[in-house]
Amino acid sequence: MAEMIRVKPTHDGTYTVYRGTLALISGLTRLQAERYEASISRQQQTELAAASH
Repeated sequence: MAEMIRVKPTHDGTYTVYRGTLALISGLTRLQAERYEASISRQQQTELAAASH
């Protein structure tokens, strides 16, 4: 099972993207963080689909 991808705000007004407890990238605007999260999620879905065939 893939770890959950989530976006969390930081104290300085930027956003950090996490996979499980691992911070993948930080210092992003909300839009950048949401786009990155969507990209990672699509990649995971593609990998899961390929593994099931």
